[in-house]
Amino acid sequence: MTATDHAVSVVHTAARAASDKLARHIMAFDVSDQLAITDAFVLASAGNDRQVKAIVDEIEDKLRDLGVKPIRREGERDGRWVLIDYGDVVVHVQHEEERQFYALERLWRDCPLIALPADVTGATTG
Repeated sequence: MTATDHAVSVVHTAARAASDKLARHIMAFDVSDQLAITDAFVLASAGNDRQVKAIVDEIEDKLRDLGVKPIRREGERDGRWVLIDYGDVVVHVQHEEERQFYALERLWRDCPLIALPADVTGATTG
C-alpha cells in the first residue's frame, strides 16, 4: 500500500506552506505500510516558538483553502511541538531542539520518503 494521491497532495500543500514561513528540514514519509491510521507524516522545524506558530497557521490556512480541515491539533499552547492531524496526513512542526531530541526521522527511516516539490525550500531529501 502507498499513500493516496489525496494524501500526497495534502503533503505537498503543507510542505509549501511550511516553506513559505521559512521552516527548515522539511520532509515527508509514506507511513501507510506501517500505520493503519494515516498515510503520511510531514516534519518541519522552526528556530523559535513564534515561528512554530506561524508555520502551523500557514499550513492550516493553505489546507483550509483546499477544503481540508484538521481533525485535531495538539501542543499549540507550548509552541514547541505542534501536531496537526488531518486523518490521512499528520503534520509535526517542531522547535529545532525538540526535533533533534525526538528525531522522528530516525524512527520512520525505514519508510519511503515522499518527494517534495522543487519549490519547497528547506526540504531534506534523506
